[in-house]
Amino acid sequence: MIRKVPIVPTAIVAIAVATMIALGFWQLGRKAEKEALLARYEQARTLSSAVEWPQTEADVEVALFRHAQLDCERVVDLSARAGTSVDGRKGWAHIARCAIGDGREADVAIGWSERPVAPDWQGGVVEGIVAPGPRLVVAQPTAGLVRLAPPDPADVPNNHLAYAGQWFFFALTALVIYVLALRRKWNSAA
Repeated sequence: MIRKVPIVPTAIVAIAVATMIALGFWQLGRKAEKEALLARYEQARTLSSAVEWPQTEADVEVALFRHAQLDCERVVDLSARAGTSVDGRKGWAHIARCAIGDGREADVAIGWSERPVAPDWQGGVVEGIVAPGPRLVVAQPTAGLVRLAPPDPADVPNNHLAYAGQWFFFALTALVIYVLALRRKWNSAA
């Protein structure tokens, strides 16, 4: 008995499987790119020279995990979000949204506390490390706060291997389901 394979559904499944496999290999490429980026971030942590506060997205990428300084001319807003102190305690990171001149603003993580009560801080010149966001995590906490844990490149996720595995798994699953569907169709036709 000759078993017919439907052309259109088979083509659709083949295209879907090929796309998923391509996405898996793309994620493997992204993994290598992210590893290089994380290595660059780790190397940036060792540099003692300061950078200018970033003005563009490209500047942010170069400045991450480097030392920087900025002048918080005026505190626009104070907020608190979950944070970790330098000694590992969980609590609140206090973030000041600062006007820094030329109509620009910047987030400054001014310190840590056990409670989300807004500290009394009016701004000024601060130094610290540029963290993703971007935000400046100050080296010396202000307004009676405790020092925050410094930003660490190890906290930047690198899930690309898992994503690649998922795409390969999806491709295999689609293929198995399609083969089972074909077998069922052939068995019912027999």
